[in-house]
Amino acid sequence: MRKVIFIIMSLFSIFGCQQESLETTKDKAQFVVDKAIAAHGGTAYNRLNISYVFRERTYTINNQGAAYEYTRTFEKDGQQIKDILNNEGFERQIDGKAVEVADTMVTRYSNSINSVNYFAQLPYRLNDPAVNKTYQGTTEIKGKQYHVIQVTFEEEGGGDDFDDIYYYWFDMESYHLDYLAYSFHINGAGVRFRSAYNSRNVNGVRFQDYINYKAAKNTPLSDLPKLYETNQLEELSRIELEE
Repeated sequence: MRKVIFIIMSLFSIFGCQQESLETTKDKAQFVVDKAIAAHGGTAYNRLNISYVFRERTYTINNQGAAYEYTRTFEKDGQQIKDILNNEGFERQIDGKAVEVADTMVTRYSNSINSVNYFAQLPYRLNDPAVNKTYQGTTEIKGKQYHVIQVTFEEEGGGDDFDDIYYYWFDMESYHLDYLAYSFHINGAGVRFRSAYNSRNVNGVRFQDYINYKAAKNTPLSDLPKLYETNQLEELSRIELEE
């Protein structure tokens, strides 16, 4: 009987420690992300109103607390196309007039606009309701110490690529986001690593560009910093926000 009681108590103890450990990693992750958001702009994100050019298309971000409006404007076949995404949904205008868009394309266009502006506003969007954050400890990259945060997404509210996994590396002193990585499963799947550069302040918010690298499929995200330091990643592109 004593052995049974001891086993039961041990199971409760193990479960309690696991639960405490899980809560601790979530608390640490939230602390780091909150500090990073403050370091990158804090409350300035809540009233952010800017425009920029990315790959020859003009994007705007207009945040008004919980309300937001994103736009993307470009020319195609001599026509000016403007896509508008806000709390109410999506709308496409051609030469200033609203046009009908198939539901499948609405999802595609909305995801495209949201993705570009999501990365532009990092780390601000890491407190979205669908985001799950866990603390992965610390690591060294090029002689500097970093907090490591893993991010996954809930299926509801996480978009079509909710099963992607992200890692973020935040400087332990400044809490700036210097590196990020992700594994994705759509469009053939793959692994990417990004290194920030050209950081600047616009309307109280820190914006930065990224060098985008490719790693072999199924490479653990935690291995990417060492591969980056030893020049084993292939540069794919530059993520540059202009004007």
